[in-house]
Amino acid sequence: MTEPTIPETRLWTPTGFREDDWAYAENADALSGNGRFILPLQAFLDLEPEVRRSAKERLGVVLQPGDQLEKIADLLDQLPLVTLAFPAFNDGRSFSKGELLRSRYDFEGAMRATGQVLVDQLPHMLRLGFDEFEISNPVLLKRLEEGRTGGLGLYYQPAAVPEPKGPKYSWRRLRNS
Repeated sequence: MTEPTIPETRLWTPTGFREDDWAYAENADALSGNGRFILPLQAFLDLEPEVRRSAKERLGVVLQPGDQLEKIADLLDQLPLVTLAFPAFNDGRSFSKGELLRSRYDFEGAMRATGQVLVDQLPHMLRLGFDEFEISNPVLLKRLEEGRTGGLGLYYQPAAVPEPKGPKYSWRRLRNS
C-alpha cells in the first residue's frame, strides 16, 4: 500500500510566490529560538504582556473559525500577522473575521488565509483584504503559476479593496485589472 501524498503548500501574495519566513508553534517555548512564529489564539493570550510587546515583530496568531476575534481586538497593534484558518471549504466564518479585521478594527498588518483556499474563493479573499495565502490546492497552484487569479468581472458589494470610480450602481462595478 502506498502512503497518501501530502500536497505541497506554497505561500502566495498578490505579487507572486515567496518563501515563508513564519513557522507555526504550539506554545511560547518557540520564542527562545530565532525566527517568527504563529501561535494558536490561547497560547498567544497566555503570554505575559511584556513578552508579547517585546516579541511583537516575531509573533503572529492563528484564529480557527470558532475563535472569538474580540479576544485580540485590543492587541492587534502587537501583531504583524493574523492568520485565519479555513479548515473546510463550506465554513465561511473566517471570511467574516477577515472583513471585520479590516473594516471594524482597521487592522493594517498582514492577513493570511490557510487551509482550504480554493480557486473560487481567492478573488473574494483578495477583495476582503487578505494579502497572504497558504496554497495547497493543485488547481489553484497551477493557475497562480500562470498568473491567473480568476473571479468575476462584476462586483455587487463594496469591500475592503476600493472600487475605481465609475457608474453609481453597485451592480455595474467592474473588476480591477
